[in-house]
This record gives sequence, structure tokens and C-alpha cells, in this order.
Amino acid sequence: MHLRRAIAAALFIMLAASPRAYATAEHTYAKGEYGIIAGGWAPNKRLAIAVHGEGEGAHDKFHAYLMAEPRHRRLATLDGISEDDNLDTASDAYYAEWSPDSRYVAVSFRTERHIMTLNIYAVEGNRARLIATPDLFRVATGRTVVVKTDGDMRTYFPTVKWRGPRSYDLNDYRLFVQDDKSLAEKLGELGSLSKMEDGRYSIEFAAHATITIGRRDKSRIGRLRLGVFQR
Repeated sequence: MHLRRAIAAALFIMLAASPRAYATAEHTYAKGEYGIIAGGWAPNKRLAIAVHGEGEGAHDKFHAYLMAEPRHRRLATLDGISEDDNLDTASDAYYAEWSPDSRYVAVSFRTERHIMTLNIYAVEGNRARLIATPDLFRVATGRTVVVKTDGDMRTYFPTVKWRGPRSYDLNDYRLFVQDDKSLAEKLGELGSLSKMEDGRYSIEFAAHATITIGRRDKSRIGRLRLGVFQR
């Protein structure tokens, strides 16, 4: 119960923190300006995650960076975050969750208006290495959703809450619109079904699991349980 409340609180804060939850959040950066993202400061206060781009709205050469603090010096570019795969450029539209020892960081951002992407990085000295993000939906269904081609997924909202240096709770929420109930039947207690006025079905998926990062940064997924629905 305490875990579900914690995840629900994190979900609420993350949604409330962005006043432009549906519009594109843009910022034009001055030369040398690197905006620290929400939650971007590492617990050790010596590292941070910041974003920067060029041109009007910062859509040119946009990237996220690992920064050395307090000098605010750029250390490394984070793979998987660029002008090719993001929707927003404002720093407060990006969210970081650091492990308590500042050795791992989860960064989430919008790929589409209602689709979040979650990247997890192992921080090693002056670099941040992208590691695999667990897929709870694939564990539940055997199916991987490719965001750019699977048009039936309308919302994807993953959140992370660290339990310790190498373990975290992952909540995976998704909303699908489909012509039949087959997906809901496969999801079982992890799903919620409602019929729409046009005869199609709105199917929600919400699962959480404890993830443990093992040797070579391989993730072990704990037992799936009912997660928090975004209602």
C-alpha cells in the first residue's frame, strides 16, 4: 500500500510539474546556457543532467548532457536524447531520478504528446552509459510496442522510484484503443477495459515491479503487480 501511494504521488507530481502537459514546451538557449532538468541534480551535488540546443526553440543540435558541478562544465552527451527523438526542448519538460549513490540516473521525456520515453544511464566517472530499460508490457504480453509504428498505443507513462543504489520500482502505464477485447483479456488484472461511444475499446495497462541491476548492468525484473492507473 505504501509503495502504491508513493508511485501515485510521484505520478501526480510529475504531471503537475509541467504546466504545458499537452503543448510543446520550448526554450531558446543562449550560447553556453545549459538548463538543468527537473530532478537533475545528483545526490552528491557534483553531477547534474542538463539540456541545450541551438537556434529558435533549440531544435537544432539538441542534446542532454552530464554536467560537472558546481562549475557547470559539460562532461558527456547522453545517448538517446536528441532533436531526432524528442518533442520538447525546455529543461523543465525533462525529468531525472537519481540512485542514492549518484551512480545511476533515469531520465524521462516526451517522444510524442502523450508518449514518454524512459532512459536509464550508468554513470561512470565522466561519462553516462545508456543501459537497457525493462519492458513490463512485454513481460505481461510477450509483445513489444514500437512507439513510432504502433498507432493503437495512445499513452505511455513510465515512472521510476529508487529503493537503493541498484534497485528501483518501475511503474508502467499505457492506454490503448482497439477494436476488440483481446488485449484486455491477455492483461488480466493488470488491465482495465471500457467501451467507447464509437464501439471501440479503451484498454489501460498498469503494472509495477522492483528492478534489480546486476552484473554488467543487466536488469532482473521482479514479480509484476498491479500498478497505478493514470485517471
